[in-house]
Amino acid sequence: MNVTSATPEAIGRTARELREWTQGSRERVRHFLRHPISEYRRYVEEFGYDYPVALVTLVDLVLLTTGAGAVAQRYAAGYFPSLVPLAALLIIALIGPPCVIFNVPPHPVFMAGLVVFAEALFLIQPVSTDMAPGLLVIGAGEIAATASTAISLPCTAIMGAELAFFAIRGHVDGLVWYSLAMVMGWMTGRMLNYQRRYLYQERENQDVRARAAAEEERRRIAREVHDVIAHSLSVTLLHVTAARHALQTDRDVDEAIDALSDAERLGRQAMADIRRTVGLLGRRSSLIPEPGLADIADLVEDFVRAGLTIDYRLEGDASTVSAGLGLTLYRICQESLSNIAKHAPGERAVLRIVLHAKYIDVTATNTLPGNASPRIGRGMGIAGMHQRIAPVNGSLTAGPEGDGWRVHARIPLNGQFLCPAAPAEEHLRTILQTMIAKPAREGM
Repeated sequence: MNVTSATPEAIGRTARELREWTQGSRERVRHFLRHPISEYRRYVEEFGYDYPVALVTLVDLVLLTTGAGAVAQRYAAGYFPSLVPLAALLIIALIGPPCVIFNVPPHPVFMAGLVVFAEALFLIQPVSTDMAPGLLVIGAGEIAATASTAISLPCTAIMGAELAFFAIRGHVDGLVWYSLAMVMGWMTGRMLNYQRRYLYQERENQDVRARAAAEEERRRIAREVHDVIAHSLSVTLLHVTAARHALQTDRDVDEAIDALSDAERLGRQAMADIRRTVGLLGRRSSLIPEPGLADIADLVEDFVRAGLTIDYRLEGDASTVSAGLGLTLYRICQESLSNIAKHAPGERAVLRIVLHAKYIDVTATNTLPGNASPRIGRGMGIAGMHQRIAPVNGSLTAGPEGDGWRVHARIPLNGQFLCPAAPAEEHLRTILQTMIAKPAREGM
């Protein structure tokens, strides 16, 4: 390995990532200040471990409310000149909006550290009937709902040890009840975590069933095509043979014409059946190359010539985009621009494609007519984009923003996102593939 050449490249890549993160943070700050609710919702949908946005928001609000109550108790008890309770509340607040602004995934260990530190700041100023231990109860449940037992159980044990330490020093009353509440919070989080994992398992089962149904449908179409061709050709050849025999042996032109007419009728019927059957597979020509990233400019130009106003910009190194990702980007842009042309033909559209070091951002925004209200339709457009982006492990959000509509897709260049359930999903995928392959081998 050439260390002298690798080191500057690694330093340059790190500097580029740091610069992109800084620029992205500034952009997220602007978006969050302009649309805090929509940005928070988008953040929860991306990093919320597939929990409903309302549930995650409720837990954050309860956590902040409990912290605010603990601050009020201490100031009512005579700790008012001290800023320690406010510092603890600020630490609790770091779990929410700052994570959105700085794009920090809510890692369970990170959340546990914040809760333990904030709890210590609260408990150094004891009060009677304290609300502060409720933070540990909520934190134990939240960590158990997002992490495995190997992570959540030690974190809960550390929280219990912290509570016991301050109880020994006389800063906490009712240690037993608080400990039981913490255990109940952890068990509730584990049940939610199990439901989340069952959701992943059901998604895998649905994918397996969908692939099996698609394979069966292909086999059915192949059988129908085979039957149509085999039957039609056999009968047609018989008619052609009869016509040849009539002309060659009997010189009977009328009989030959009748045989050829029947052959023509059967041939046309066979062609109609084949078109109907093969049409189920969709129309695609294998001789025409699939479009990619370089074709998006032509796509935009087509819409512009049709009368749509589009501000298009591509930023970054296009050589890092593979053909598969290029096709995905093209289809997303195509569907987004088609929706704009359909629902807001006279409005201004903005299309941005930013090629970062580790991922690709695609954003399509447009204004809406003055008398139109933004709403999510029931067509196949957004669902089709989700289906396009799912195989490359990307994420897509689409919905109203301000006085317009925004579609945003993020696709990792390495083809995968870090997910806490990825090992379990991979193990389940292996088991399901084995279950599918076993009957196939037994039938051979």
